[in-house]
Amino acid sequence: MEARIAVAKINKYATSNSGDTVEVVERPNGGLSIVLADGQSSGRGAKWISTLVVRKVITLLAEGVRDGAAARAASDSLYTERQGKVSATLNILSIDKQTNTLVITRNNPAPVLLALHDGIRVLSEESRPVGLYRDTRPVICEVNLEPGLTAVVYTDGLVHAGDRYGQPMDVQASLLELLEEEDPSPQMIADTLLEQALRLDQGRPADDISVVVLRVSNFQGDAVRRMFVRLPLDAS
Repeated sequence: MEARIAVAKINKYATSNSGDTVEVVERPNGGLSIVLADGQSSGRGAKWISTLVVRKVITLLAEGVRDGAAARAASDSLYTERQGKVSATLNILSIDKQTNTLVITRNNPAPVLLALHDGIRVLSEESRPVGLYRDTRPVICEVNLEPGLTAVVYTDGLVHAGDRYGQPMDVQASLLELLEEEDPSPQMIADTLLEQALRLDQGRPADDISVVVLRVSNFQGDAVRRMFVRLPLDAS
């Protein structure tokens, strides 16, 4: 088997800084974790919040700290820094090679979608953002890694796309339609979901939007690890 990961993200319309932060970190046991945080509000202040949370989490994960403990520590760090006055949503997707599982950690009211065997499981158990209270605990789910498993994580900009025009986005239905295609790549899934959200927001996203897709497939090719990043730069 092999796991492929894709990210698609865009800033809120007319803002120069995204309040969403995504990082990937290798785990000491050879696995991998993807960390996504969305800082309260938007712009530079939100970016500072999400960066603080993500850096705390990836530092701890790299040291071998378990995902749930890393999420609680990041929440306590933000609470201490800002006295509980600001918050951030937090998601961690971890490929654990020791247990051969995908570990999904949520401090985010937005659900996580898990697709396998032509069905979608919606992880929507009540979950609170980090930073507002001490010892805020995440909701954790663990599933076996197997070909076809697809996990989709996103910030609330995707959930609320189209709301102001009376055409809210149905993320689950959109994912089901995509999975009817023949083995869609994670990048195709992430890009298509983001494109649909932008259409519903008429090209002017009302919030920062980030989509992270992890998909497990049968092993193909060599044993080389690869990463591709595209960062658009201003023409100026």
